[in-house]
Amino acid sequence: MEKTVNHKAWFLVLPVLVLVAFSAVIPLMTVVNYAFQDTFGNNVFFWHGLGWFEELLASDRMWNALWRQLAFSGIILAIEIPLGVLVALNMPKRGVWASVVLVLMSLPLLIPWNVVGTIWQIFGRVDIGLLGYTLNSLGISYNYTQNPAHAWATVIVMDVWHWTSLVALLAYAGLQSIPDAYYQAAKIDQASRWKVFRYIELPKMAGVLMIAVLLRFMDSFMIYTEPFVVTGGGPGNATTFLSIDLVKMALGQFDLGPAAAFSLMYFLVILLISWVFYTVMTNLDKRG
Repeated sequence: MEKTVNHKAWFLVLPVLVLVAFSAVIPLMTVVNYAFQDTFGNNVFFWHGLGWFEELLASDRMWNALWRQLAFSGIILAIEIPLGVLVALNMPKRGVWASVVLVLMSLPLLIPWNVVGTIWQIFGRVDIGLLGYTLNSLGISYNYTQNPAHAWATVIVMDVWHWTSLVALLAYAGLQSIPDAYYQAAKIDQASRWKVFRYIELPKMAGVLMIAVLLRFMDSFMIYTEPFVVTGGGPGNATTFLSIDLVKMALGQFDLGPAAAFSLMYFLVILLISWVFYTVMTNLDKRG
């Protein structure tokens, strides 16, 4: 018997496709147009080819910003993923306290990014900020506006505070999907806590952890508002990540051609690394 295929469901997706085309594809075409052309003003453009890309690839400015961005994303993933899993493992599974903890864990995610940056900018100030004033009162010289290491530490702690709860909530959802029969069998076999985590909980969380890694990588690799509000990319260029450098190039210097080429390479790097993450973790999940 021949199977009939109904394509009417595509009409339900059509509004989404139109919206995406309007909000993403058309602006992307504009960026591509600027990336391969140059202008002397008066809205008159001429073909520049790969000139902007070659200029950026030969500049130390972009590579330095890229290494800073990779270092930041790597540190963020190395801290937030294990910490989020640890928090999820210790969250109550049932009862009133489970609901209370879930609400408390969701609170940092509800704060807008610019507000998070403003909170930590004030919190870390040595004159009126609780963190900066307390550290200096204890004899610890701390000033994120002058010391690059302190600026990095402030931005990293800020991001960990803001986004670890997302990893924890995703890991918690994975833990909640594990049937009680698994734990009962492990208890009968007298399995240790580590073995329960290694052979029961971690495999069941693999799918949500893959989502957490991808989300946190993409978000940390595109971070802009929080570090810009706190440090402005300083001191010097210590916290000038790719996004901050791109905005400075596009809006501060108004170099639209190089900025467009920069944004395309930025997009391709994110796409490539996300694909690598997804491929590796999918293969590990299949082997497991």
